[in-house]
Order: sequence, then C-alpha cells, then structure tokens
Amino acid sequence: MADWERVSWLEAEPYQLAREKEAMAAVAPGLVWVDQDPAGGWEGEVPLWPFARPQPELLEEFLAGRRLRIRVEYSQAHPMVEPTVWPVEPQPDPRYRTQHDWHVNGNGSLCLLQQAQDWNPTDTAADLVVKAAGWFLEYLLMEQGHIAAMTTRGIATDSSLDVLLTPGPPGGQGGR
Repeated sequence: MADWERVSWLEAEPYQLAREKEAMAAVAPGLVWVDQDPAGGWEGEVPLWPFARPQPELLEEFLAGRRLRIRVEYSQAHPMVEPTVWPVEPQPDPRYRTQHDWHVNGNGSLCLLQQAQDWNPTDTAADLVVKAAGWFLEYLLMEQGHIAAMTTRGIATDSSLDVLLTPGPPGGQGGR
C-alpha cells in the first residue's frame, strides 16, 4: 500500500475553515484567528452575552469588569473531533480539575460537552464559545458561593440562573 502524504484539515477542508471563520466573526468578533501549528485556532475575549434571550439588566455590574479570555485549539481530526477550549484569563485553580462541579478537565481545558456524542461535526468552534461564555458566568457564581455546582445544560441554554446575575445590595447576596 502506498504511503499517503499527510494533509492538514486546513488544506483538506477549506470550506469548513471558511465556515468556521464566518461563524466566529458572527458570534465572537473579539477572537482572532491564529495559525498555531499544526491545526490553527482562536484567541481572545469571549462575548458577554451571546445567548438567544435578553441579557440580565445588571449583568455588567455583576461582572465588574471581569471577562473571559480563551484559546481555542483545533486538532487534525477536526471537524470529527471538537476543538479544545483553554481558559487564559481567569485560569481556574488547579484544584478545580479534580472536582466535577467546576466543569474543568484534568488538563485544565474547559469541559463544555457532557458526552462525546454532544459534538456534531457540523458544529463550529463558535458554538463552543457560546458555551464558554456561559461557563464563565457559572464560574463566577461558583466562586462567589451563589451556586454549589455548575449546571448540566449550562447558562447558554438554561435561564434558571439568570436571576443570580444581578448584584445584590452591598454585603448581601446577588439576585435581587
């Protein structure tokens, strides 16, 4: 059998790459494409509220200037395998990697899918960025003690925690 020349997914799937770039520009214009070896990725700030429902009125007060910066890395198995999303700022405490409640993988990347079959090869990295935006809000709620565990579905599709994203009175609990 002949030895086949290895080809990057970027070369093998140019239409997929164009689709990825178009989707990211629409969802997260604060992320920039980086030609990291060998499979490419994104870096930058995640949008505050990329969800299909109204943003809580005082969300920016709750955030108090805090933002999530990430690095997205594709593998050569893309689009069959989802990209990996790494938090750059803030970086979760390494102890959270051993606690299921925080949705941080053992290697420090974000756990954004509950099961492998939750990734569909027609999805894009932009879909994961939306989930990462929700992860960040739940991360802040966890750090502030408002919730004991991140939700299974995530804020991206579950509005049950939206009420907590409003700062409370000084010295009090959020969610007024």
